[in-house]
Amino acid sequence: MGDLLLDQGAQVHRIPAAGHRTAYHEAGDGRPVVLLHGSGPGVTAWSNWSGVLPALAEGHRVLAPDIAGFGGTVFQEGAEYGIKLWTRWLFEFLDALDIPSAVLVGNSFGGGLALAAALRDPSRVDGLVLLGTPAGTFTMTEGLRAGWHYEPDPDEMRRVLRLFPYDKDLVTDEMVRVRYEASAVPGAQEAYRKLIPEPGPGDTPVKGVPEDRLRTIGKPTLIVHGREDRVIPVELGWRLARSIPDSELHVFGRCGHWVQLERPAAFIALVRDFVGRLP
Repeated sequence: MGDLLLDQGAQVHRIPAAGHRTAYHEAGDGRPVVLLHGSGPGVTAWSNWSGVLPALAEGHRVLAPDIAGFGGTVFQEGAEYGIKLWTRWLFEFLDALDIPSAVLVGNSFGGGLALAAALRDPSRVDGLVLLGTPAGTFTMTEGLRAGWHYEPDPDEMRRVLRLFPYDKDLVTDEMVRVRYEASAVPGAQEAYRKLIPEPGPGDTPVKGVPEDRLRTIGKPTLIVHGREDRVIPVELGWRLARSIPDSELHVFGRCGHWVQLERPAAFIALVRDFVGRLP
């Protein structure tokens, strides 16, 4: 399973996948559920999922990896980062752990990766849970623009993070510290900038999975979105729900981009119910 160490107070495993020594957290037994984190400066699997991972691991084998180029899965100079590499990385990560298929739970960028995996090889995906996930083409938002231009600085990190939740008090000094330190790792911001185009002076288009391709997804899909999401607008959640045939949508009022952090109990209940209904 790789070596073990302590990171941010949590046990971390490491295993090779797609040429990256992949860092991941694991807990529980049962049906595999893979938590795919979002993007943004200093993001890691632990910063996205630590609040819900223990509860989701009750009855499931839950894995939360740092995606290639992020966090402890260190950015590599010369690697061609993009959806093809990230999808290959995800499948090799599953292969390394002898997991034929899993439920993919993706936050934002992680949701886009989950969609790409379901399109590339549906046999590897049991179901999809998508949080604040882009779909089709939309105009770059303030949250995406601020993240792209970010340069490592604690005050700037606080300003960027406060764009994500509805309740700004969710952004604590400890969150700022941890995310800032992760963002200052060489290559971290370069990896993030591979995700979206450089913001132009006017409206910059951002492209998610096209709607015609979403209509071909045959996997059960749970979509959750914050009504006040300033990073990925809630209209994109509706777009996903209209396009994916076997889907359901839950919208949370007074909630921003971090449903799993802003509404953890409700999110856990929804995911448990959804996974329990999968064939």
